[in-house]
Amino acid sequence: MRQIAIVTGASSGVGKEFVTQLAAGAGGPLDEIWAIARTKDALDKLATSAKGVHVRPLSLDLTNAADLDKLAQELDSCEGHIQWLISCAGMGKFGSFESIGRDASATMIRLNCLALVEVCSLVLPHMQPGSRIINIASIAGIVPQPYLTVYSATKAFVYEFSRMLDEELRAGGIRVTAVCPKFMRTGFLDNPGDDATASSMCRIGFQDVATVVRRATVASLLGHPVCIPSLDMRAAAIAAKLLPRRALFAIEDLLFRR
Repeated sequence: MRQIAIVTGASSGVGKEFVTQLAAGAGGPLDEIWAIARTKDALDKLATSAKGVHVRPLSLDLTNAADLDKLAQELDSCEGHIQWLISCAGMGKFGSFESIGRDASATMIRLNCLALVEVCSLVLPHMQPGSRIINIASIAGIVPQPYLTVYSATKAFVYEFSRMLDEELRAGGIRVTAVCPKFMRTGFLDNPGDDATASSMCRIGFQDVATVVRRATVASLLGHPVCIPSLDMRAAAIAAKLLPRRALFAIEDLLFRR
């Protein structure tokens, strides 16, 4: 049977890099990659530039029920199984909860949480033992981030959902990996909301997108439920488990000079 990978948020950043590396063979043999995002022009360009495997662009808005129905129809009519599901679609806004507002907060929850769960639900029946799911969470899902409140909470959801789904599916040979990087130079920071807050929080530094994708793919192939692809953020994750929440917030206040 044909082996297919599905990558959401594929038009730029981490999603685009996953398509590029999978097409080059990083995740094993594939017959086709479905690249999903809203931006048709960017997807068409990616489909033309990717080398090694046919990339099929699917211009879909995963917060739209009708577009999710289209994805369901595509899955039901495909001849093959899904070897990879990589969920990279997401958004975030910096600033106080009050300043971000109702609409942006609701959109973050719909895209980062609900859409990810719905896509997993649609794709899972088309997977088989040996298939892999990668969900892009964030270190903000482990180390809570005031002034990135809704985003941090959505990524905590992605982290916990991925851990529990991995536990459910591992007996059947399907593994789920939550990837928790720090900031990367992607479109995530193009429209951050509160620029000053974003700038202060980015003092923790950036990770290289290609390195994150490479380490995430290896972790998934090895069956690791969590991938934190930088040493400093692994230390931060340990500190977040050991320190009282109030102490953690005080350290963040010092680091980011709020």
